[in-house]
This record gives sequence, structure tokens and C-alpha cells, in this order.
Amino acid sequence: MANVQHDLIVIGSGPGGYVAAIRAGQLGLDTLVIEKDPNLGGTCLQRGCIPTKALLHTADLLQHAREGAKFGVVCGEVTLDLKAAHAHKDRVVLKNSKGVEFLFKKNKVAWVQGTGKLLGKGVVEITRADGSVEQRQAKHIVLATGSMCGDLPHIKADGERIINSDHALKLPEVPGRLLVLGAGAVGMEFASIFHRFGAKVTVVELLDRVLPLEDADVSAEVDKSFRKQGITTHVATRVEEVKVEGGVVHARAVTAKGETLQLEGDKLLLGVGRVAVFKGIGLETTQVQVERGRLVVDEFCRTHEPGVYAIGDLINTPWLAHVASMEGIMAVEHLAGKNPPPIDYRQVPSCTYCHPEVGSIGLTEAQAKDKGHDVKTGSFPFSAIGKAAIIGETGGFVKIVADAKYGEILGVHIVGPHATELIAEASAALRGELTVDELVHTIHAHPTLHEAIHEAAEAVHGAAIHI
Repeated sequence: MANVQHDLIVIGSGPGGYVAAIRAGQLGLDTLVIEKDPNLGGTCLQRGCIPTKALLHTADLLQHAREGAKFGVVCGEVTLDLKAAHAHKDRVVLKNSKGVEFLFKKNKVAWVQGTGKLLGKGVVEITRADGSVEQRQAKHIVLATGSMCGDLPHIKADGERIINSDHALKLPEVPGRLLVLGAGAVGMEFASIFHRFGAKVTVVELLDRVLPLEDADVSAEVDKSFRKQGITTHVATRVEEVKVEGGVVHARAVTAKGETLQLEGDKLLLGVGRVAVFKGIGLETTQVQVERGRLVVDEFCRTHEPGVYAIGDLINTPWLAHVASMEGIMAVEHLAGKNPPPIDYRQVPSCTYCHPEVGSIGLTEAQAKDKGHDVKTGSFPFSAIGKAAIIGETGGFVKIVADAKYGEILGVHIVGPHATELIAEASAALRGELTVDELVHTIHAHPTLHEAIHEAAEAVHGAAIHI
């Protein structure tokens, strides 16, 4: 039987797990984190959000340097140093990871490198990196083991020619031709990276539009921009077969119209989703229930096993780092008896960091209509915004979806410059249940990109000024 006892054991140190642990430390709970990797931060920090955005920033700088002459900045020959880009990415990852480690020390959170397995009744078996095994007891356990890259039944990553996002972050050279399977956030971000790095990129999506979870107008704008940049997109297209011959990836795809496409690439990137990681963590010793590859929890992330919570990519909520963090905080505050409010998942911002960027929150126009709302919308293009002209990024727009009767803001959808930052204003608006009129009467500084949000609110009433 375990002889070392804790108030809380957290299995996994991603943005859900480490945030949960820090909040537990702040509340004075004796907390232990178990992490399989040698560094803290989980997939988001080590192999996901942070390193991907570091490479996207390199791509942005490369693009700005190439276009510098039109702003009066002549850079001469501009080239990519991929080795240096990876070095920058790795420095950022390590800095952030060490930052988490510092926060653990500050808040008296202990951690061990190893894997955790539930043995029931609050007992966790820890297999350390050196192979030693021990048991610990906890009053509460938070499962935060995250997810991993998924394959398709007929297409599996080999790490060489058929790769996933983990592999893409470590490519030593830019492929001449890159096939991207999947036009969700992962596929579109890597397509945007490698196109600007110099690859000839083709994106294939099974559904009828790129970024299929976004508002249809946003999807159309991103697709138009990608095509204008020189990225080929095929939507409503199924890849039936993939073969690797002579160092070349050959993909046979069929469109919704029945047309056959023969596609070739030096590499194929699978961006087809992720799979929750919970095999081998001892769920069979507990009452935790699993449905369709997700752990079943209540509104406070409690599983059916007393004292055991699950957060992040393990459960059927949006698989986003910021959602996992909020779930971690809520779960810990709940187990500590602080009575936190449940998370309102209708108010989760979603960001895609391709070029152009996308930021959205709330209902799309179609979703609002499906829910029975009498909908009014207002859109305003960045082409009519002075700050957008200054920075030379005039593509895209802000679209507001509102209820016609009371003017309640139901959703905001932004595609264009700094959309992933601009969406924060919309997040506050939805959280505060603001109406369009309240946004109209909010003074926005000039010249800023935020003015597009103000003008979109005016446009709901057909009263936009600068168009």
C-alpha cells in the first residue's frame, strides 16, 4: 500500500495539468505532478501550440522581409535558415518549460518524470524514467494525459515520407512538394508555414470547405487567400490510397463529383485529428466510463470514480489549450470546495494562426439560424481600415452575428491581420452578454485594426461609416 500521501496527484503537465497543479499549490494543497517527458509543458508546449507558432512567426518574418521594399526597407536577398528557425523554436520551448518548472517551485508543487497508473481507491503507481516503481496515495486525482496525433485506417505516419505534426516540427529541410491531408487548424497552419518556406503545397480536405468548423464566409475567404498565394486546395475530396515509391508519395483521391485526382509529393502531412491518450493508465481499476474515445465527466470534470477528475483532450469538450487550462482551474477549485461556476463552452475562442489568421467565438451564422434565432449580421472589410493599409494587410473582414430582436451578440468571426489577438474583444463582449448597440457605443482608438470590430457592429444596422 502507498505510504506517501498527497492532497492531489495530477497525471500530465500540459496546459491543463500544470495549470491545475499551480492553482492547487496556490490553495495550499500538497500536490504531485507525474510527467512522462523530461521537461514540463506537455504536447502544447513541447510538440504543439508553442513550437508551431514559433515557426509561423519565422514564416511571417520571411514574408515581411521579402515584401519590405514596398515599405521602404530593402533587405537584399532574403533566404530561410531552417536550422536557425528550429534553434529559435527550441529556445522558446525550453524557456517556457523552465518557466513552468519555476512556477512549480514557487507554489510548492512537486513533480517526477515517469508514467502514472491508477490502482484504485486513490492509489497511483509511478514508473519513473529509470525504471523504478513506487506507489503514492492521493485524496484527489486529476487526469490530464492529453492526446496524440491520429492516423487514418488506410494511411499511417511512418515519420519519413508520411508524417504528422510531431515530425513536421523537426524536418531538417523544406520538402519541395508537400501534400497536406486535412484542412483543419493543424493542416492549414503547416500549409501556411511550408508554403512560405518555399514548398509547393497542396491541401486536401474531405469536407466541403477548408476550416470546416468556422463560419462559411471565413472558410471561403481563407480558401481564396490560399489560392491567391499559390497554395492548391481540394475540398470535398477523399484520399483513397497512398503509396510511397522511389522516395515519392503518390496519392489517389476522388472528388465528390467522382473525378479522380493523382497527387504527388515529397512528403504527405497527416492533419486528420488527434486521439485521446488514456490506454495504460489503469482506468479498468476504477469506475471511470469511456464513450466514443472520451472519458465521461460532469460539468465540473468529475468522472464516475470518486475523487478522480479528467480534463483537456481526454473529455468531450473543445480540444484547445486554453479550455484545458480553465478546466484544470475549475476542477481544482471544485475539489477544494471553492464552488466555481461551470465553464460556458459557448464562449470559447478559437484561433488558427495561418496567413491570413482566423479568430472566432460563439455561433456561426448557420448555427444561429439552426437554433431558431432571427439573425442579423454585419461585416466590415479590413481593406477600408487605415491601420490595415499601413501594415499592408488589407485582406479579410470582421463579421458579427447578432439576434435581430434584442441585438445580443451571438458570434464574432474575424479573418485577417492579427485576428487571433482581435478576438479577445469579442470574447469579453460575449462573456458580458453585450448587445451590438453597446459595442457601437464603445469608442475604439484610431488608427487600429480594432476599428473593424466597431464598424462591423455598425454594419449590423446598415450604418457602417467607412464603406
